[in-house]
Amino acid sequence: MDAVGKVYRFYESYAGEKQIVGRSVCGQPLVAMFAGEHKGPQIIVQCAIHAREWITALLALEQLERGVLAGGAWFLPLTNPDGAALSIRGEAFLHTVPPCRAAFLRRVNGGEDFSLWKANANAVDLNVNFPADWGRGISNVRIPSPENYIGPSPFSEPETRALRDFTRQILPAATLSFHTKGEEIYWYYGQSGNRLERDRALAFALAEETGYAAGFTEGSCGGYKDWCIRELGIPSFTVEVGRDAAAHPLQDGELPQIAEKNVRLPSLLLELLAYE
Repeated sequence: MDAVGKVYRFYESYAGEKQIVGRSVCGQPLVAMFAGEHKGPQIIVQCAIHAREWITALLALEQLERGVLAGGAWFLPLTNPDGAALSIRGEAFLHTVPPCRAAFLRRVNGGEDFSLWKANANAVDLNVNFPADWGRGISNVRIPSPENYIGPSPFSEPETRALRDFTRQILPAATLSFHTKGEEIYWYYGQSGNRLERDRALAFALAEETGYAAGFTEGSCGGYKDWCIRELGIPSFTVEVGRDAAAHPLQDGELPQIAEKNVRLPSLLLELLAYE
């Protein structure tokens, strides 16, 4: 069973609090599962917003099984289910969608190998579709593409609207977004003063736990992390898991090493927030 199937099978059997927070372009559910308790700090952990980074969905399932020690965490293991299914299944997924969409995706991709696809089923890169300097990233493109297409407008996609609405509903104290690869933690998006010091301290604590480097990237914008920092004023972290030497898409064999370094991260962040 591939990562998409594993997430949905896990969701069906999950005994804790859970809900469907939206639907993808092709109608697949965006599932969320809760661990912990509804007192103390609350966070959102979202994964696999980039299709080829589907291994992060499997990491989320391991984090859910571990749980958290204090506070509560909502996990969205598969923010981009259509893209992940396309990256993993390729033509087998295209046979399940209307022929016009399948033809569009083949044309945009330029071939039948979708393993490196990052976007959703509208060929929009969901992590540049948020209104945080939208369209000003150095790698942004303005036509449908396997990666980096910003979409026709911020929140043009059902997946980003669902994540926006759920985030506003929960009003988390912080968010974690898991991506691949490079073993880095990005945390900065224009904060200043006390917020800058707070977020830097949290980032370096997370970096110490994982052994990753804490830093930021110039010319990157329009992401979920960026929007959370800019719109909600909360700490928000993008964690790039996996060895940089490993090729995209990272395969199941990389998961044990990734999980060893990252499985405790949601619980640690909640502990740190509780002591603020």
